[in-house]
Amino acid sequence: MIVADNVKKSFGDLQVLKGINMQVNKGEIVSIVGASGAGKTTFLQILGTLDRSDSGFVKYDGVEVNSMKEKQLSRFRNVNIGFVFQFHHLLPEFNALENVCIPAFIARKSKSSAIRKAKDLLTFLGLEGRFDHKPSELSGGEQQRIAVARALVNNPAVLLADEPSGNLDSKNKQELHKLFMRLRDKFSQTIVIVTHDKSLAGIADRKLVMKDGLIV
Repeated sequence: MIVADNVKKSFGDLQVLKGINMQVNKGEIVSIVGASGAGKTTFLQILGTLDRSDSGFVKYDGVEVNSMKEKQLSRFRNVNIGFVFQFHHLLPEFNALENVCIPAFIARKSKSSAIRKAKDLLTFLGLEGRFDHKPSELSGGEQQRIAVARALVNNPAVLLADEPSGNLDSKNKQELHKLFMRLRDKFSQTIVIVTHDKSLAGIADRKLVMKDGLIV
């Protein structure tokens, strides 16, 4: 599903990524761990097409994304990649259902199909009673599940998560871990997780360790 080949990235004189090679299979959960400054988030941003590598390439299901122009890349990202971050980035003026629908509206899906998909996902995540609640009326765990639903609303090929349990208490961390397993088992969802959380890294099918800009 994902191939990264010799991915390098520098910021000025600082080389952050020194030639990353990685493959991820469809329906696989892969965690990436390592000390702060190892290059994990930079690599995830390049995988997610939020940044470009200086050299090397990234392919999704055989499609090389490096050569795409910005408008084409934005469209590809919206349809094929879902993001879950440490901070939920929910829009405070919109309720849960509206927040989940936003990527579908950007993809120009019909309002009825977007709402139907959003309701299905929120129900699957145990949030059927929270459709009309705004983020300020929800717990941290509920907000993170809404962020997961938003990431999944366009049926992306890949879900990328950057420290997704970083702001959750132990109970909600466990719930999030179980959720990732359910997504893999029920939908064959491909998931790449950057995390410092040892228990979250441990549930992955594979754990990759980054050090000084390389997978070691």
